[in-house]
Amino acid sequence: MLTPRPLSNHKSIKRPYISVVVCVYNEAGNSQPLLLQIDSALQTLDYEIIYVNDGSTDPTLAELLSIRHERLTILDLQKNYGQSAALAAGIDAARGTFIATMDGDQQNDPLDILPMLRVAEEQDVDLVVGHRQNRQDNAWLRRFPSQLANKLIRKTVGLRIDDNGCALKVFRADVAKRIGLYGELHRFITILAHFDGARIVQLPVRHHARRIGQSKYGLGRTGRVLSDLLFLVFIKRYMHRPMHLFGGLGLSLMLGGFFLAMRFLWVTDPGVNGLDRFAVGIVWLLAGLQFLAFGIVLEIQMRTYYESQNKKNYIIRRTYRTPSLVQAIA
Repeated sequence: MLTPRPLSNHKSIKRPYISVVVCVYNEAGNSQPLLLQIDSALQTLDYEIIYVNDGSTDPTLAELLSIRHERLTILDLQKNYGQSAALAAGIDAARGTFIATMDGDQQNDPLDILPMLRVAEEQDVDLVVGHRQNRQDNAWLRRFPSQLANKLIRKTVGLRIDDNGCALKVFRADVAKRIGLYGELHRFITILAHFDGARIVQLPVRHHARRIGQSKYGLGRTGRVLSDLLFLVFIKRYMHRPMHLFGGLGLSLMLGGFFLAMRFLWVTDPGVNGLDRFAVGIVWLLAGLQFLAFGIVLEIQMRTYYESQNKKNYIIRRTYRTPSLVQAIA
């Protein structure tokens, strides 16, 4: 059963039952309606709402600051760090036993949080992922690339989730806070939780058409998604034994190159110029391998830099906590 909201004053509650983290970037016009929807959906629970303003250049922050709500916390980031850093900031600030994440464009429905939370409790799982039904966004720019990405993830990672891109998720707080979000890995937060051993289920959720503003997503992210997925496959298979990957490739290239070189040295026909083609092919192959190796090494160094020194990949310029309604009236 879901824990009802206590009747005591909100200020005396040390830890809310659920924290709702909403990351926004240039979402003016959406913040107030979405907050009212969240408040209506969770009125039987003790909750807090954390809005993370990720360097918006429109009136989003002013709109948030105009809201008088005793359960609202606003994190205004120093600049636009990207959704991964904004999500990490919100999760770090969350105090709830459970943490729900959702987009700030009103396409996710807060009414779905309660059944997701109920599944997390009754089935004792660590993460409940929303599976958007009857998606209302563009078929070619959003749905079709998403279907391909989800199919690729299922084949490469082995995680049987049909909608990894749905922002509406409910975590147990300790699981959410253990996930390291860097770069643009927010797209793969379900995979990161899976690598951490989390128990994950998916639940059908509603999806609404965007009514205000424009989508921040497009086909331009395809290359970044594929490169991040390649890194995650490396993390799963070779993070603790990289020599099995690089050693095997190195030995294969060395043996293949040796035998190919010997083969072309044996060719006596002056009309055969296969040696030149072989040399160019080897140079290109080694160059690609070096670039891949450099990318992986730098990615690991970045993670080491942040985690070994307990650094954050964001800066909170200011935190706003609005006074209670009683104080505001007084």
